[in-house]
Amino acid sequence: MTRKPAISLAAVPGRRPLTLEIAQDIEKRGFSGIYCPSMNDCMALCQALGHVTNEIEFGTSIHPIYFRHPRDLAKTASFIHEVSQGRFRLGIGVSHGPMLDRYKLSSGKPLSDMRQYVEDLRAAEKESGPLPLITLATLRSKMLDLALEIADGAVWANGSLSYMPTQLPAVQKAKKTDFFVGDMIPTTIDDDEQAAANVNRKTLTGYVSLPNYRNYWRAAGYVEEMDAIEQAIEKKDFDSVPKLMSDKWLADNTFFGPVNKLRERVEQWYDAGVSTPILVPSSTKGGQIKALEEVMGAFD
Repeated sequence: MTRKPAISLAAVPGRRPLTLEIAQDIEKRGFSGIYCPSMNDCMALCQALGHVTNEIEFGTSIHPIYFRHPRDLAKTASFIHEVSQGRFRLGIGVSHGPMLDRYKLSSGKPLSDMRQYVEDLRAAEKESGPLPLITLATLRSKMLDLALEIADGAVWANGSLSYMPTQLPAVQKAKKTDFFVGDMIPTTIDDDEQAAANVNRKTLTGYVSLPNYRNYWRAAGYVEEMDAIEQAIEKKDFDSVPKLMSDKWLADNTFFGPVNKLRERVEQWYDAGVSTPILVPSSTKGGQIKALEEVMGAFD
């Protein structure tokens, strides 16, 4: 029997009540968690999940640290932690340049800023009340080391399956048996694998434009692909970028293909040491709702 992964869920304006109904369905179907990306106020969605669900674990994946003062975020996080009876996990991260530019926010050094933010969160507990478990958005090994030092878990976005055995031994070495290891995996189900792959290429186009992601994928062994993509971006040849994403690279970071292969792939993520694979649904046949239906149906 395939272990059921977690599902990524965002509340789109106009569909927020429906999103909460879907969350209840995810819980009834026995998925291992619900994790909410930063789009469309993930903290508000998690607060609602604390009221409309009863048993399933849920959390943010992630809330950018520059969006809210740590003392303010601590109050909301503590509230959700209490009303959900400990089912909420606070995932925080530094986000990335384009997102911060959109909000006209400035940032410092990721590691030192994250260390200070977590310190300030914990210092606020006297006022806010007990905090939930804290997960750090992780990509490269230095942030994983920081998460092992100051937090309760780490979550990747579009992490390479083949690179996990290089990074995750640090978790075993730290002897943190309850340390949360999550990865958000873009997932498109279709018997037409090429059509599904094209959807995921579109999803990852923004990520390969970010230097920190390209450097991560270089470390994971995809130097040729990342160098070619970087050169195309420098030439403003953006139409070429999806074509430079090799099938091997794409399959290592996402899932595209039929249902039976998805179940097998989820097991591979578990076996690699990812305690909570988080499927991020997309579809060749429709939007968010259709994609969620396809992913949930794949594990019936």
